[in-house]
Amino acid sequence: MSVNSFADELRARSDEAIAALFQVRPDLLSPVPTDLSALSARANSTPSLMRALESLNKFQLEVLTAICILNEPFSKAELLSITTADAGDELLRLWAAALVYKDGSKFRLPGNLRHLIGDEPAGLGPQSQKKIDFKSLKDIPTDSAAVLERLTWGPPRGQVVNIKSPGKAIGWLLENNYLMVMDSRTVVLPREVGMNLRGGKVLKEFTPFANKFIGTKRKQGDVDRAAIANISNFLRWCEELAHNWSDEPPIALRSGGIGIRDLKRSAHHLGVDENTLAFVAEILYLGGLIVVDTDDQILPTNSFDIWMSRSLEERWSSLVALWFETSRVSGLVGKSGEKNIAALGPELDRAGIASMRKVTLNILAQNLEQDPDIKNLQEIIAWQMPQRFNAEYIEWTLREAEWLGLTGQGALSEFGRALLNEEENLGVENALPKPVDHILIQADNSAIAPGPLTVELSNMIGTIADIESRGGASVYRFSESSIRRGLDHGQTGEQIKDFLKKTSKTPVPQPLEYLINDVAKRHGRLRVGSATSYLRCEDEGLITQILYDKKIEHLQFRKLAPQVLVCDFEAGDVINTLREAGYLPAGENMNGILISAPAIRRAKSRPRPPRVISEVQAPNEIVIKAAVRTLRTGEKASSHKPREVPRTTANETLDLLHQYIEEQASLTIGYADTNGGVSNRLIDPISISLGTLIARDHATGEMASFRIPRITGVSPAK
Repeated sequence: MSVNSFADELRARSDEAIAALFQVRPDLLSPVPTDLSALSARANSTPSLMRALESLNKFQLEVLTAICILNEPFSKAELLSITTADAGDELLRLWAAALVYKDGSKFRLPGNLRHLIGDEPAGLGPQSQKKIDFKSLKDIPTDSAAVLERLTWGPPRGQVVNIKSPGKAIGWLLENNYLMVMDSRTVVLPREVGMNLRGGKVLKEFTPFANKFIGTKRKQGDVDRAAIANISNFLRWCEELAHNWSDEPPIALRSGGIGIRDLKRSAHHLGVDENTLAFVAEILYLGGLIVVDTDDQILPTNSFDIWMSRSLEERWSSLVALWFETSRVSGLVGKSGEKNIAALGPELDRAGIASMRKVTLNILAQNLEQDPDIKNLQEIIAWQMPQRFNAEYIEWTLREAEWLGLTGQGALSEFGRALLNEEENLGVENALPKPVDHILIQADNSAIAPGPLTVELSNMIGTIADIESRGGASVYRFSESSIRRGLDHGQTGEQIKDFLKKTSKTPVPQPLEYLINDVAKRHGRLRVGSATSYLRCEDEGLITQILYDKKIEHLQFRKLAPQVLVCDFEAGDVINTLREAGYLPAGENMNGILISAPAIRRAKSRPRPPRVISEVQAPNEIVIKAAVRTLRTGEKASSHKPREVPRTTANETLDLLHQYIEEQASLTIGYADTNGGVSNRLIDPISISLGTLIARDHATGEMASFRIPRITGVSPAK
């Protein structure tokens, strides 16, 4: 009986079977193969087979491993004899994925697949070249039996000191062909012996099903309330971090990413740990809301302002969608290998993490109102995707889903379920508390925000006060440094007081007014400019105090005039050092005008989200149908063996073309390209216009134009 090739077997499959193949192995579609021979070559290529193996569950891998034990062609009955009854259904699924193909009533493996499974599948050695009499096992010495017991379940190889004098135990096994010699120091258990010792089964036990889900029962109402609080926190973190980096942008490391010091400072400002801060920064980076600018400062972009103008639900869903698709793993930040991994750095990409996120959330969607047991969930996912499984990634996925509000108290929220189902209305907008437009100033120079503030109010209060505690009601604290920050942003003392009087439902306490007046009066008395830098002040007493102040003597000020000091440090460093020492300097330009920092600092660079290691998505039905049609067309075209198309004159060419157009018959033309090469094209002629033939090209299935002067000959298609 002749052996069918892989390509021949694919040709015999129906259009529905080819479409199913594209559904489970979408990488075969890009680009669409020209014909079924090209499809078989791609399906048998090592990269495509590796992707296909990554998509298999644990039981499918076990069945495929067992197949590698059998001699080809093998039957379904032979497979069932060494596995379990459930393997029959998986054999059909493996056939649908072209990981096995039919040869008559039996099956074969694509050529490259055995190499990927390995030379010792399931820990079984090579086949023996000698006949083995298993009856002698009843007389096996005890020491020899112990050797076989150690090698039975793999690995099948063992080491000896010298193969010429292996000892009694090994010697008996070699004499009876229960071991084979591989080299001067290595022996191996033959496959037949291993299968006999295993009782004819490839594995001790097969796992046709994943473990049953285990979780703690939650009430959906409690889950959703916890989730909406998480969503509110996440959106607030995004806003606060972008605003904070607008005021105090961190400097990117030379190797890329954020330094540990800036990460800790920003985390302290938000009141979160470094892991949470790294996650929020990564999400903003993915969305193009922050960018590393040309001067290496990490700043918000104009896209952040556009994002802020959207509804809360749109803001949330746009960022969560990025999290589902990204290949970047923020949980790796801070992990030490050869070097520390930095947030926003280039070392965070990991292939397969997006699939793992979706699998994790889908399991939660199938078990609503259940907070999963982490070990049990890891076992389930390890069964579903054993080639890509990473236990830490599951922990990080659950942690990040909770931060995002996809889950609450560990269980999937209604908002997460609606997002997974691609519903139009996610319910986030109605569930979030409405923004408030007022604050309550207290006598101790603090202010309470009784809910989430409006964007304008949040921006202003964040400039002139420091957030002290967060939650349903946030507490802000006014201090000398926070008021100075507002003055640096171009506000005056009077403007700050007017703002507080308008927005506070309680009177502005007198101590706070005194604080604002005092800071405003002192702000800018010292003027720092670039000489390298200079410092000037009309108060000569203050100049003298600074000149002899031990806390800032490292600046090495030199007196240039009664009211002017100069030093060799940059103006920005001088301002920061003086502020740390308790002074309140302000910068000025070359004309002596006070420099107020802009209220909004944005990156000059366009958003540059990081690259994402994309995963091949399942194509839609329209794309699959078009691909199958193209394959069949290409197959039809390639079935016509290339032959010399007889040359025809221009008049003969036109007459024949008109004839075939009237008969609506296919024909073969010789067509010259721009380099003078002639190729045969199988076409269906449709019309002639302005010296051009319009026809459907069988190779592509699409309409094409052929210049008549380039047609070297015409003949009927046979």
